[in-house]
Amino acid sequence: MATTKLQTAQEMGGGILPDQAITELVRKGAIKSDTDTLEEQIQPASLDLQLGRTAYRVRASFLPGRDKTVRERIAELSMHEIDLTNGAVLEVGCVYIVPLQEALALPEGISGLANPKSSTGRLNVFTRLIADNTEQFDQVPEGYTGPLYAEIAPNAFSVLVRPRVRLNQLRLRHGQPDMDDGDLQRLHEEAGIVGENGEQPGTAEIRKGLVFTVDLRGKAETQLIGFRAKRHTSVVDLSRIGAYDPREYWDPLYVSPRNQLILDPNEFYILASRESVRIPPDYAAEMVPYDTQIGEFRVHYAGFFDPGFGWQEERSGGTRAVLEVRSHEVPFVLEDGQAVGRLVYEKLAGRPEQLYGAGIGSSYHAQALTLSKHFQPWSA
Repeated sequence: MATTKLQTAQEMGGGILPDQAITELVRKGAIKSDTDTLEEQIQPASLDLQLGRTAYRVRASFLPGRDKTVRERIAELSMHEIDLTNGAVLEVGCVYIVPLQEALALPEGISGLANPKSSTGRLNVFTRLIADNTEQFDQVPEGYTGPLYAEIAPNAFSVLVRPRVRLNQLRLRHGQPDMDDGDLQRLHEEAGIVGENGEQPGTAEIRKGLVFTVDLRGKAETQLIGFRAKRHTSVVDLSRIGAYDPREYWDPLYVSPRNQLILDPNEFYILASRESVRIPPDYAAEMVPYDTQIGEFRVHYAGFFDPGFGWQEERSGGTRAVLEVRSHEVPFVLEDGQAVGRLVYEKLAGRPEQLYGAGIGSSYHAQALTLSKHFQPWSA
């Protein structure tokens, strides 16, 4: 276990580490990279992770377990090695492991949690972080020293990737910063963390986090409620922004007479929440499933909400959440206003020096129903 001391986090107390504490970890060598871009990768409360130069096509997803490294499992399960230097296509239906550019030597008391970036989730590129000698995806144990790997499984579109492409992000924690429902209710009363119909504050339904619901009414002028991914499309180059005509990759979905949507098994949908949310500067949030007993479907593949999301509109109604939805096994009927997920808020160890928004080039700071940044804006 690493013995590096992080005075900045200790002085701040428990919580998600903000950007300046991540910068301090970089300075002290607790986060290292094969590139010289680490400072550019630091977000208000997370670190973007970059793909390395090699991908391994493996027979199946895996976890290393307590007694093995990821490299040892790759040697057992690899089918072939792919050089990403000049770009390579990762195909739908295949599983790949890619060593990341970053490695960790975390101080005692610091652990990590990973999630796909928003653009990754909106393409249905299933991405999870793996660390050596672990029994869970997306978890980095306290004091972990070693390399990091991404498991990548494109589910909707085949994608072209290169070294330094950023598919997932890492949050670092000092201690356990969880909030209970009472804390969250008080935060809503003080800061107004949820809005309705463009107004703020709205009514907050709080049950093990802030409950949010799906919007199947859309805007009256367009009647658009979402998108369904097409099958058998062209490749999406993840380095190209605003390059693709969305009509070649997506079918639009419109309001139905009953304000319902039947989810077809294993199809992928982009929908939006009815509520708009706000993340105050001293907090971060993560989208998690509402309850597996309400139906066999998933409504998020990218779950991190940074401090400042929906906040900088000066007490506006905030910003809606985009939902990445896939039904499993059987068709499922979604109803307008149905509860589909929760936002779990967590306190930061200190206020970040930068907030999510236009000032740092955040892609979705004023989003409504928005596809990934690789596509041109949808026009009626």
